[in-house]
Amino acid sequence: MAQVCCRAMRRVAAVCLVAAVGAAVALADDGLGGSKQEGAAGQAPAGGGADAKPSARSGKETSVLDFTVKDIDGKDVALSKYAGDVLLIVNVATKCGLTQANYTALEPLYQKYKDQGLRILAFPCNDFGGQEPGSHEEIKTFCRVTHHGTYGLFSKVKVKGDEADPLYRFLTRHPDEKVAGEVKWNFQKYLVGRDGKSIEKFDPRVAPDDPRLTEAIEKALKVERPKPAEGAGRKG
Repeated sequence: MAQVCCRAMRRVAAVCLVAAVGAAVALADDGLGGSKQEGAAGQAPAGGGADAKPSARSGKETSVLDFTVKDIDGKDVALSKYAGDVLLIVNVATKCGLTQANYTALEPLYQKYKDQGLRILAFPCNDFGGQEPGSHEEIKTFCRVTHHGTYGLFSKVKVKGDEADPLYRFLTRHPDEKVAGEVKWNFQKYLVGRDGKSIEKFDPRVAPDDPRLTEAIEKALKVERPKPAEGAGRKG
């Protein structure tokens, strides 16, 4: 009797195993159990999906200096006015966990290197956690009065998605892998050389006084200013 029961139990177990395998295959085919085309570590297949590289820009912009943006007062600013300077472009927010570390260090960084040609361009952004909800006047007060910032402050922009500002679409879709890629969070930084070409981006957690950033700035500042084309004057 015991042997009969054991054989019966083995048959039931085998049937259950077959059914479970069949259900797993069905889930995979429906896309509910994970794509069967995914590669190692769950990565999407090359050439498509979320990891596909964004399409190239169709505009004529070839450097940061080709763009025009609006300052915190709503006035147009042609970035060509910064030709020959080294730029640090950063998306800022007033209510982020990184706000204090960045806002207290941006102005000292600017003061330290401005005579050598560093210019900081701060772009308020509310894309991450709604951490820049204030008006332009409130943002201006926070920067200029609370933290005594005298560097460039611009109008609030979007930095990700289809509505991203053209400058940020240019940066995030840059052909250089050291520059390209989504903006991860508030206070991501882009270093731009004297020729308007993007050099490198820095993670939001890299503070303005981090040696990795200051060393890159110092290296960029050592490059000689490009000579303007004959008959061309510097704008602004």
